Amino acid sequence: MNDILKRCLEDLEARLIPETEEELLREWIDFTEGRFIGNVFTPERGIRSQPQVEWPVVRTNETLDCMDKMALQQYGVCSKRLEEGNGAPLAVRSNYGTSIIPLLFGVEPFVMPEETDTLPTSVPLHDTAAIERLIKAGMPDLQAGFGARVFEAGRLYVEIGKTYPKIGKYVKIFHPDQQGPLDICEVIWGSDIFLAIYDAPQLVKALLELVTDTYIAFMREWTKITPFDAIGNVHWDVFHGGSIMLRNDSSMNISPAQYDEFARPYDEKLLMECGGGAVHFCGRGDHYISSMCGIAGLRAVNLSQPEYNDMEVIFTNAVDRGINILDLDRKAVESALESGRDLRGRVHCREKLATG
Repeated sequence: MNDILKRCLEDLEARLIPETEEELLREWIDFTEGRFIGNVFTPERGIRSQPQVEWPVVRTNETLDCMDKMALQQYGVCSKRLEEGNGAPLAVRSNYGTSIIPLLFGVEPFVMPEETDTLPTSVPLHDTAAIERLIKAGMPDLQAGFGARVFEAGRLYVEIGKTYPKIGKYVKIFHPDQQGPLDICEVIWGSDIFLAIYDAPQLVKALLELVTDTYIAFMREWTKITPFDAIGNVHWDVFHGGSIMLRNDSSMNISPAQYDEFARPYDEKLLMECGGGAVHFCGRGDHYISSMCGIAGLRAVNLSQPEYNDMEVIFTNAVDRGINILDLDRKAVESALESGRDLRGRVHCREKLATG
């Protein structure tokens, strides 16, 4: 660790107040376990803590080849949360974008221009023959692409936690962005996959099986570095029951029947293998939410665009079945409350509400 990183970590360590962090975690656990009393969960840290050193601004591309800068960026987010006093848990991750699993399969990386300050992605194959070769080759090297760096960053965070005990206890390390099986397959294959669902369904399923098994193997390696917490785990700005957070963005493009055939079995396998967890989706998900919320081990959902969904359908299939909704947009929450919708203490909103 360089001197700048050490100085910033010392600052973060000094500003952590155990009683505050433990109380906040208890509140999140109560919400997760259905013990929250109220309609909407909007936690606050309550105490703001200003940094006593200048935390450098670290741009995304700088972090990709420098572990110290990756750590500075990630722990800098924690510093900002203490400064703002919001109710988000403190957490860091190996932050290498959405193509960590696709890059294992040899797709071409695409690092975004410096001025965008955005995580890298990759270039799809758009080639059925190439997909067939990937399947024939079997599980890839887990150290390929960003794989080795993902694990190295995780080991650095663990070492930081040992050096700074309050950071080790109160700053959680959450798993890298591994997306979900159908999302990964779309990133590898390209949008052609949606035609292949009709034209080559068995090939799509073979890729889904390989990707799911690779995800499990990668996660097993990750948890050798930092195991999941039995009481629940942090992801992004939230705490959820179970272990993993899957992404299901690609499912908005398929029918409910196709979801049951090409998404649900693989998501369910991951949730069962990894100890349950949550699912995120962008866009519309009300057409398959009923099936998704029937998955064993699903504890919470996170949707980023409620305006594209019939929210009564979402609420009926999530909160009415004891499944939390995480980080729901304030306008969607207020609209539900104004309509008299009982959210059953199962909805989290990071912002203070204008209504009751």
